[in-house]
Amino acid sequence: MSFPNIVPVLGEALAEHGYAEPTPVQAAVLQPEAAGRDLVVSAQTGSGKTVAFGLAISADLIAADGTVPLAETPLALVIAPTRELALQVSRELAWLYARAGARIATCVGGMDPSKERRALRSGASIVVGTPGRLRDHLERGALDLSSLRAIVLDEADEMLDMGFREDLEELLDASPTERRTLLFSATMPRPIEALARRYQRDALRISTVGDDRGHGDIAYQAATVSPSEIENAVVNLLRYHEAETAMLFCATRDNVRRFHATLQERGFAVVALSGEHSQSERNQALQALRDRRARVCVATDVAARGIDLPTLSLVIHVEIPRDAETLQHRSGRTGRAGKKGTAVLIVPYPQRKRVEFMLNRAKIRAEWIDAPRPEAIRERDRERMLAALLQPAEYDEEDRELAARLMAERPAEDIAAALVRAHRAALPEPEELVENTPEARKAAQQERHRPGFEDVVWFRMNIGRRQNADPRWLLPLLCRRGHITRNEIGAIRIGQGETHFQVPRAIAAKFSAAIERTAGSESEEEAILIEQSDGAPREAARENRREGRGMPQADGAPPNRPKPHRKGHVRSPDKPGALRGDARPHGKAKFGKPRPAGR
Repeated sequence: MSFPNIVPVLGEALAEHGYAEPTPVQAAVLQPEAAGRDLVVSAQTGSGKTVAFGLAISADLIAADGTVPLAETPLALVIAPTRELALQVSRELAWLYARAGARIATCVGGMDPSKERRALRSGASIVVGTPGRLRDHLERGALDLSSLRAIVLDEADEMLDMGFREDLEELLDASPTERRTLLFSATMPRPIEALARRYQRDALRISTVGDDRGHGDIAYQAATVSPSEIENAVVNLLRYHEAETAMLFCATRDNVRRFHATLQERGFAVVALSGEHSQSERNQALQALRDRRARVCVATDVAARGIDLPTLSLVIHVEIPRDAETLQHRSGRTGRAGKKGTAVLIVPYPQRKRVEFMLNRAKIRAEWIDAPRPEAIRERDRERMLAALLQPAEYDEEDRELAARLMAERPAEDIAAALVRAHRAALPEPEELVENTPEARKAAQQERHRPGFEDVVWFRMNIGRRQNADPRWLLPLLCRRGHITRNEIGAIRIGQGETHFQVPRAIAAKFSAAIERTAGSESEEEAILIEQSDGAPREAARENRREGRGMPQADGAPPNRPKPHRKGHVRSPDKPGALRGDARPHGKAKFGKPRPAGR
């Protein structure tokens, strides 16, 4: 099927770039019933949407002679959520409209606004940009939308998720009412539908997503692992697939930083993208991926939006997505433009039911697997190594001269073995994983017990994840309060509202006495209650439920626990402010940590 209803100059550009036939979304917008109408298009990322809306608005831009007329003010506006996506769209439209003589201006954050204003004044017929920068040019008078014939919102759902509603509404309100409005979005939540009702007239709804929420070119897998072996599972997945480019998704910038450091230490060429990185650092990271100097990218959901890496074939969800839409957006970084890709969810054992529910609701079929074991990785290494070494190659005289000297000194088998060893030495070592059986997991847990902690007493603290509890500052706190050393504290289990930890039974009485003596010290630490627990974390939780003590009080304080009343202390230790220095006169928290960002 060829491209129907397009002008010859666009057909020539498509043929030059290898487009033999349209993708489903491109064919849909070229149908006669879509001509001249507002459109609401549901299509997956990577399905050819940029070319699709470029073709859809061509009738509004190209004159009868096959050229885009010179205009003092823009004729078309394309809005994208991120700088990277806007630049990508600009490049695609540049080659599509090159033969038609269209001038394209790009307005995005991180670029010189004065250069953008000059480009707008020079007569750009198509403007591509991000909402914030476009709104800034509009309010300063540099962007005139009075002659606009078509406006395109690319990845509209992401722009609303990122908080650009007011920017979009101001841009739409400033454009003529008779303009065409095209909404392209991977998903169609209610805010998108509300936006369509307000700013579109008799819009044609087009959907190429189908019943299957996932891409047809993406193979979904779910790997069940022990919560303590997530890092090792990620290492083994990267080694098993050896993807040309892989992307790892984390929920917070703290975890991005941690996984980036971990993979670097283990020998992977890896870069990181999160909200704490500047635009210059983002550009350097993306360029390293495009130049093949890096093969792995660790990112948060927001930081990865709008990124297009043609060689990306593996996506690993290190932390479970919050919903099906997030899963779809993350996974959509691969399997683009007809290429095959793999998306793997790392699923801790306790969260399997939650993931199954999310996949079923999203109508995504995933293969449940165990994380690759070292034996399987080494087998694939052998296959890849043989394929690489047996590929036809040309050698110069210097190479052959050195090969002859080696052959004179060593047998051919020794030289080949040295080559194999050198090849293996450049690869990160795979990690040993606990076998996915209840017996193996229980045995591994027993083996991990440290010497001296065979007989322990569990203690608990009335803080948890909601108060940013973290071993990095909990350990020094326990050492100060209990007059013990780090080596005398065993396992630490951090829950939502409380934390349990082990102390050897031989020093438990001494620890309790020290805790009581230090409880009256004039410091914010008094707001944290430390007491002996009735048992291990799960046993204590079950006992609390049996005694009816599991529900918190209305003010958020832990049940049956005293609240501190001294001046300068927070009212309820179970509230987040208790750990962020709210009671300190100058806002300095002794041990409080900021809530992780980048979600």
